[in-house]
Formats: sequence, structure tokens, C-alpha cells
Amino acid sequence: MRSVNIHEAKTQLSRLIDRAVGGEPFIIAKAGKPLVRVAALDAPAKVQRLGFLVGEIAVPENFDQMDSEPIQQR
Repeated sequence: MRSVNIHEAKTQLSRLIDRAVGGEPFIIAKAGKPLVRVAALDAPAKVQRLGFLVGEIAVPENFDQMDSEPIQQR
């Protein structure tokens, strides 16, 4: 596993992150002593989107006014 010092990590962070995402984790060291390991996360490939229930549920026309009388009486 590649080890880089803090200065190199700061100056080449974008490149190092791209390599880590590509499967090459690395270690950031200070004065030759390893401090942290940087590796890609196992994030889901598919991002959940808004509107994923379109066509599966029905929202009533008066949804924004349902049960408004009991709320107004308080």
C-alpha cells in the first residue's frame, strides 16, 4: 500500500482520491509514522431518487387540507 506524507497528500489530494476510488487505498503519514488509511467506501451504486413511488400510490386532491378542522379547533 502506498504511503504519502501530509504535504504530498495536500498537494495531490484529488489525484490520490481518484486512485483510492479506483481500488488503490493509501496511507497518510507524518514524519514517517502512519496516521490514517484512505480507501473508497462501499457505497450503493444506485442512488435512490425522488418520485420512486410514482404510479404505486395515490395522493388525494385535498391532501393539504385533510384533518384541518381538528387542528384549527386547538
